[in-house]
Amino acid sequence: MSDFTSNARFDRSEAEPFEVGTVQWTRRPGEGDREALASGFWFITPEETPGPMRVVGHADETVYIIEGHLRIEPENGDAFELIAGSVATFNKDTAALWTVLAPTVEFFVYS
Repeated sequence: MSDFTSNARFDRSEAEPFEVGTVQWTRRPGEGDREALASGFWFITPEETPGPMRVVGHADETVYIIEGHLRIEPENGDAFELIAGSVATFNKDTAALWTVLAPTVEFFVYS
């Protein structure tokens, strides 16, 4: 495995289109010979979403909410809300409904 380092500053102008919303990658999938590891800032507004979105995690994921408000309703668990300062973690293949309740900035790590 090769040495790899990355650093970035939260900068909306660096964001690019994502599945929904935009993302500023701090580590793209595959960088540093680690296909499953990635991280970045996700920017999303309620206007960019089709209402509640069914999301099935394609990797283990940990999220930290920098600003905003999300509601997460796991198919096999209790619903919860995330606001600035909240952290949540999900196993790969976890299915949930995600609702963006306010413009949100999330830092995420896929592993």
